[in-house]
Parts: sequence; structure tokens; C-alpha cells
Amino acid sequence: MSLKKLSLSLLATACLAGCEFIKMKNEQGNDSGNRVAIARVNTTYLYKDELDDILTPATSRQDSIERAETYINSWVRKQLLIQEAGKKININEAEVERKILDYRFSLIAYEYQSYYIKQNLDTAISASEIESYYTGNIDNFVLKQNIVQAVFIKVPKTAPRTNRIKELMFSDREKDQNELKSYCLSFSTAYHLSDSAWMVFDELVKNSPLAEIPNKIQFLKANRYYETSDDGYLYFLKVAKYRISDNVSPLEFVKDDIRNIILNKRKVELAKKLEDEVYNKAVREKEFEVFQ
Repeated sequence: MSLKKLSLSLLATACLAGCEFIKMKNEQGNDSGNRVAIARVNTTYLYKDELDDILTPATSRQDSIERAETYINSWVRKQLLIQEAGKKININEAEVERKILDYRFSLIAYEYQSYYIKQNLDTAISASEIESYYTGNIDNFVLKQNIVQAVFIKVPKTAPRTNRIKELMFSDREKDQNELKSYCLSFSTAYHLSDSAWMVFDELVKNSPLAEIPNKIQFLKANRYYETSDDGYLYFLKVAKYRISDNVSPLEFVKDDIRNIILNKRKVELAKKLEDEVYNKAVREKEFEVFQ
């Protein structure tokens, strides 16, 4: 029977229908007790209870079968690779065990640190804190790309009243701004109407003839407004402000990045605080000693 058919048959029966499996022993004579084997690679067995973490009562029959099949196939491949490695190279079992132990300790410590950080992390970051970090680390916020505050609209050539678009783009009247928004919702295939938000210029004009401009820095310096077209579309661009690459980024453009930096620094500090607290408590209560 193929591995796929074996997994489907055994898992559907054992995990979902509740029938009995045949008990198996490995070839070295080690009794598996009441454990039910569902796969074997030479003398190494995979047992049904080892799938408990991936098969829950809430999982549907089909999902259970698919998850079990995937796990079994992965287990077989890994076991074959491990056993082949044992034949071809000298394995330092003590070193492997030490690395496994180190990994186990690291994983447990990480899980506890994550729990501690989640319970104690202050996620409130004030505007003044963001500005202070920006000012104190200004050299770290040099632009790698050109950015703009701009309005960009792409419409099919067949769209109505395209001669009104430029007028609406330059109007400050709320009525005209609402009309432009309504027009874009109805006819535009791509648009960005907020000229107060900084955007990467290349991202704003991608999939348009503007993306192919060879000297974008010179273009931005020379054009506050620009219209162009291709075979099927008209493109309208109004630039309110721009910053070219290799200049300092405006605070608004990097605000979210700074917020994440501050949060990550707090996480690192909390992890160090937890480690120190655990260690200092152990010292006070004489929970460990180092033998000379």
C-alpha cells in the first residue's frame, strides 16, 4: 500500500472513526505498548499520538486527512535523510544533543520573553518622543528614493469630461474636491488624491508612462503639473511638494518607521530586564552556584 493510501486509511479510521489499529513493535524488539504506529522508516516508527498537536476535534475530516498526510510525508523524508546521513558521514551524537538542548532552552526562553513582553510592553508613543528620536538620529533618515506629495489620476481615454480633471485638481473648493473624488470613483482605474501624504514617486506613477522618465529628479524640479497619455489612458499629475533622494526624509514620511524602532527598543529593554530580574532573584535566594 502506498504512503498516501496508508495515511488516508489509518488516519481516517483512527483519528476520526475511533476504530482499533493493529499494535506494532519495532524491529529491535522495543515494545511500543499501546501506541499505534502509522508509518515506519527502517526501525524508526511514527506513532498516532505524535499527530495529536496537528489534529484537533474542530478540524474537519478532510482537513485532518490532508494535514496528517502532509506531516507523515514530511516525517518520512526527514527520517530517510537522517538515516542516509548516518551512513555517509560521522555524526558527533554528543554535539548534536548539545545543539538540541541549546535550541530547546532558547525556544523556551523566547516563549517566556514573548509572554513577558506582551504583558508589560507600553505601546503608547507620543509625537514628541517620535520627533526627539528623529532629531537625534537625523543622519539615519536619508532618502533612498524620490518622494512626493501629489495628486495622480489615470483614466481611460473614453471617460467623459476629462477636460474638467485639471480644473478640479487645482481647485481648493470642497465642492470641487468632492466632485473629483466622485469622478475618480466612477471612472478612474488608478488615483491618489491626498497631496498631504508623502509617497515614493516611483510607486505613485508605476504602470504609467511617467515611470519611464529617465531623469526623474530633473522632471520633479521642472514640473508642478504634467499630463501625458498612452494608447488607452490619460494621466494627470499635480505635485505639491517633493524631496529628492540623498536628502533628509521629512518626519511624516518616516514616522511609522520611528514608532517601530522605539517599540523594538522597548522590547529589547524588557527582555534584558526580565533576564536581570530572574538572575538577581536567583542570586538573592541562592538558587544556583558555580563550582570552581
